[in-house]
Amino acid sequence: MESLGDIMRRGQTQFSVLIVVLLMSGLSGCISDEILFQNEESRGIPGGLAMACLDSSKYTKLVMEIDYENGYQPKSSSTDMLKQRLEQVCDKPDGVSISSTETIFGKEGSWTSDDVRSFGWENKDNQPRTDSTLYWQILFPSGSYTDDSVLGVAVDASTIAIFGDSVEEAKGPIFGRPSAEEVENSVIVHEAGHLLGLVNIVYQSLSEHEDPDHPNHSNNEDSVMYWAIESTSIGSIISGELPNEFDELDLEDLEHMKTGVVEVSDQLWTP
Repeated sequence: MESLGDIMRRGQTQFSVLIVVLLMSGLSGCISDEILFQNEESRGIPGGLAMACLDSSKYTKLVMEIDYENGYQPKSSSTDMLKQRLEQVCDKPDGVSISSTETIFGKEGSWTSDDVRSFGWENKDNQPRTDSTLYWQILFPSGSYTDDSVLGVAVDASTIAIFGDSVEEAKGPIFGRPSAEEVENSVIVHEAGHLLGLVNIVYQSLSEHEDPDHPNHSNNEDSVMYWAIESTSIGSIISGELPNEFDELDLEDLEHMKTGVVEVSDQLWTP
């Protein structure tokens, strides 16, 4: 027979799982609305390791692990830009580095969020938090997402995927501008922004810059977190150069998270 203490602990665990599922139901677009547990420990939601990136008291280095299929290696301009943008916002005295590996996923057809998680975790070289190093992972698989208008998706606290075939289709209709490379530049930073918790995934901004029709995305077309960055119609929606930087309000949000001005929730680690 269970003791009162056992019943209360079981009830608290079930309540905690319910709260996480309810929170996840509010995520949309290129952010997975599904959650997965492994060994009863959550892999977290996008933004769940934001504080581990913004703070250096425990994790002093960030490694971006890139696993790509043959023919889908990201452009060096994309990985270089990603490194620069993360160095701008993540407090990592031992640096931000990129580690790339050609991988055979063996997956045919379209990808779901569960597929990205499953193949991602099967191919991770390290756990997301290993000693003093934080590891985030980007998959570049063949094929497209189950919604083929989506260019990239963040599925948990450390895993995102970018779909090269869809990125190629998203290039501009006139003279190929923006180019597929320019689209990839923006999408890779955009998805990393979701791992940082942007916009309003694990916090509530003091500024009204979340697009009301596209949750967790910016309403500013000059921000890399602008909602259209995730869509294959990006080349038709945005004229001129695509944004590839966090705007002033994005940076302000990250600073407020780091300094405690705003409360940050759903973290797998806190300072």
